[in-house]
Amino acid sequence: MDIPWEDVRLFLAVAETGSLSGAARKLRIGQPTVSRRLAALEYSLGAALFRRSVDGASLTSAGERLLVPAKKMAEWAGEVGRAVDSSDRSPRGLVRITASPYLSFDFLAPFAAWLAGKHPGLRLEVLSSVQYLDLNRGEADLALRSKAPTQEGLKQVLALEFENTVCVSKSLAAKLPRKPSLSDLPWIAWSPPLDTLPPNPQLEELIPGFTPAFTSDNYLVQLAAAEAGIGAMVMARFRHRFSRPTSLVPLSIDLGPYQRSTLHLVCAKSALDIPRVRRVSELLVSELEKTGASKAS
Repeated sequence: MDIPWEDVRLFLAVAETGSLSGAARKLRIGQPTVSRRLAALEYSLGAALFRRSVDGASLTSAGERLLVPAKKMAEWAGEVGRAVDSSDRSPRGLVRITASPYLSFDFLAPFAAWLAGKHPGLRLEVLSSVQYLDLNRGEADLALRSKAPTQEGLKQVLALEFENTVCVSKSLAAKLPRKPSLSDLPWIAWSPPLDTLPPNPQLEELIPGFTPAFTSDNYLVQLAAAEAGIGAMVMARFRHRFSRPTSLVPLSIDLGPYQRSTLHLVCAKSALDIPRVRRVSELLVSELEKTGASKAS
């Protein structure tokens, strides 16, 4: 039997978020609509796809059999969408780029303002997320990531190495020893459930008994805490022409194996056939190469 793509998309959203409410948020529709459409899909298939409970929705055996082909269908839907978009030969319209909260705030937001002034036909949608969106499915057009792409169908457009540094407020710096060690510092880090993100695991490895002085699940809240003098943050030494003034000062502290990181500009291979995506990609490469970071080998 034929299953409409929109029904497959809804099934995937429930499977990957683990709940009807999560799928509703992801698809930007009401939860009653998700429940109604899922019930209709299960009725047409003659099998339950999920077990509902207070903890969410888990796949049944029938749902598990559908999951892999549904993911492949999602990737092909993204490919079809890119093929349609590539027929538009003018670099105009919306380009969606996903990046970490830090890069979205510090670099992409001012880059978008510059882009609007220089190339008024192009618009950016910045998807700030600590989770990697699926570029093959078309959840975003471009991505700035800390890891090189491994998924088939993705292309690394650029890789740059940059230094990490420890930053504190001037008031906190004045209270520290002349040559502070990592364990001398009160640290600002991610709170659960994001405490598996950098720099938390790295600091746990470098500092015995690591306990942050302040945690938050929001990057801007962490930045405000650092500026207020609560503690230190590990930040990228990533200076670009859009960089805003900051009251934080760097400390001369060795981060060992985590002193350097790599930034990757990634997209689906076929996305570069879309003129607007290719043009934004070229402009991003041009700006990133001006930062003084070195190209990764």
